[in-house]
Amino acid sequence: MLAHCYRMVGSAHDAEDLVQETYLRAWRSYSGFQARASLRTWLYAIATNVCLSASAARPVRMLPSGLAGPADGTDHPPGPVPPGEVSWLEPLPDAWIAPPADDPAAVVVARETVRLALVAGLQHLPARQRAILILRDVLAFSAAETAEVLGTTTAAVKSGLQRARARLDEVAPEPSGLLPPTDRRARALLDGYIAAFEHSDARLLEQVLRTDATLEATPFRDWQSGRAMCLHVLDTYVLGAPGDWRMIATTANGHPAAAVYRRDRDGTPRADGIVVLAPTAGGVSRVVKFHDPALVAMFGFPDVLAP
Repeated sequence: MLAHCYRMVGSAHDAEDLVQETYLRAWRSYSGFQARASLRTWLYAIATNVCLSASAARPVRMLPSGLAGPADGTDHPPGPVPPGEVSWLEPLPDAWIAPPADDPAAVVVARETVRLALVAGLQHLPARQRAILILRDVLAFSAAETAEVLGTTTAAVKSGLQRARARLDEVAPEPSGLLPPTDRRARALLDGYIAAFEHSDARLLEQVLRTDATLEATPFRDWQSGRAMCLHVLDTYVLGAPGDWRMIATTANGHPAAAVYRRDRDGTPRADGIVVLAPTAGGVSRVVKFHDPALVAMFGFPDVLAP
């Protein structure tokens, strides 16, 4: 249920609230549940409509790459977007939606259906098309069940699904060759990325990133495409001195990730955000950094580390 709400709204914090609202509504109306549909269908119907109502009153959450093309210059540091101008996508801790470890198929489905590229692409769809695609392609509801959930016709569901799939292919083509976070090669790439930052070593980053790698970070509009551009921006404006950064490995959205800490003027490592990597056999193809200290606590890590 939490993963479903997250796919719909692109925010882990909002998804938590929407799940609570779903169960509250279900508890209040359970006496009227007549079992004409399964309990699962009934609950997802409530959750979907809760999310649709919420989406109507909230801005769509985006990543920098969803706003414009990559930056074409490197003569200035990336500037943050003014507060409130853009509503940013949030990462989702894998621990929040971990299925039973003895069900490998469920693990794969849970991981692949919350990948950043997919969730970011879903936000480009109209809310009802987003709901149709998730119900049909992710949750495997039939067209008739989806129509019942949304209070529409089967024909409308089929038409909406066709349009949603076409649009998703345009804005978020399926990435190829991604390694699961449990793959030793993925962990080696994450370890290399962490070591590069903690030692302020751009040469280590060069060994980690693919030649076609992309780099983006909220709340910055500019993002970079190509390893050379990524390295220039990171080495010039971000890496700093050895010891400026500390990271703790984790997983998010089915990707290897890290909780990020930055040393303040007193030398204390303080929460800075979450970075998520897209690893492939040829290296990291995408780096997304979420500059929001509150996310570190959401992932279960302390706000401050020992110096």
